Amino acid sequence: MHVLITGAAGMLGRKLTKRLVDVGTLRGDSIDRIDLIDIIECPTEAAICCSHVGNLCEHGVAAKLLRPVPDVIFHLAGVVSGEAEANFDKGMAVNIDGTRALFDALRCAEGTPRVVFTSSIAVFGAPLPDLIPDDFHLTPLTSYGTQKMVAEALLADYSRRGFFDGIGIRLPTISVRPGSPNAAASGFFSSIVREPLDGAHAELPVSRDVRHSHASPRTAVEYMVHAAELDSAAVGARRNITMPGVSVTVGEQVDALARVAGPDAASLIVEAPDPVIADIVGGWPERFDTQRALDLGFVPDRSYDDIIRAYIEDDLASG
Repeated sequence: MHVLITGAAGMLGRKLTKRLVDVGTLRGDSIDRIDLIDIIECPTEAAICCSHVGNLCEHGVAAKLLRPVPDVIFHLAGVVSGEAEANFDKGMAVNIDGTRALFDALRCAEGTPRVVFTSSIAVFGAPLPDLIPDDFHLTPLTSYGTQKMVAEALLADYSRRGFFDGIGIRLPTISVRPGSPNAAASGFFSSIVREPLDGAHAELPVSRDVRHSHASPRTAVEYMVHAAELDSAAVGARRNITMPGVSVTVGEQVDALARVAGPDAASLIVEAPDPVIADIVGGWPERFDTQRALDLGFVPDRSYDDIIRAYIEDDLASG
C-alpha cells in the first residue's frame, strides 16, 4: 500500500501520518510507503516515510509525486480561512490552482487511486435552516468557502469521469488544535481551551452565544481513514459528505472547560471583541443533519467534554 499526503507538515497531516505508521495498514493492506509533501520539510515517523518539499502550484511538482501513482492520496494542502480571506491571490493559488494541478496530474497518470479531500463546512453560508441537510445548496460567504466549493465540484467531476475515485469530507472546525494559533478565523475556538489549560489567558473575540460545530483532531483523522476505506458505491454520485460534529455555543465550550479542568482555567478567558472575526464566523453554519455520514459509518465525538479530554490525552500530556 502506497500513500501520499499533501499538506503533511500541518497538524492534521502529522497526526494522520502517525496514525498510519502506528497501525501499519490501510484498506486491509500493509503500508510500505508514505510520501509526504508540503512547502516545508515534513517530519517523518518511520523509514517508510519520505518527505518532499514543494508547491503543488508549481509546474511538474504533482506529476513527480505520482511516479508511481499512490493507492491512496490524502489531499490536505490548503490555505486556512482567515488567510484566504486576507490574501485572495494566495487562497486562489493554493486552494484551487494547487488542487487542480494535483487532479490534472492524476488525470494524466495511470490508475484510479482513492483521493480523500478535506473540505469544510464553510461551503455553506447564510441564510441557513436551523438544521442543514447534507445536500443543502452551497452558498459560501467567504473566499475560503468558495475555494473549497470549487474543489468539491472538481473532485466530483473528475471522479465521475473515472480519473480517480474521490471522497470529499466537509470537516467541522477542528478543536482543540495543539501548538501556536494559525491564521484561521476559527482559531479562537481552540485557543480559549488550549491556553487556559496551559495556565495562560486567552482572548475571546466573539459573543458567548455563538454556536459552532466541532470535531477533535483525533476524530478528524479517523474520518480521513474511514473515507479512504469507504466503498465508493455506497457514496454514489454525491462525493462530498458533511461530517458529524459536536454543536455547542462558545459559552458551552467554557462550561465544558470548567467541568474538565476546573473554574480557575475557565476564568482565564478574557472578552476581546473583534468585529472582523465576528463577521466571518457569523455567516458560518451551526447545526447539521449528518445522518448520511452516520449511515456510512463515520463516528463523531460524543461531547465537547470528550474533545477537551482528547486534547489533554493526545497533546497536552505528551507536550
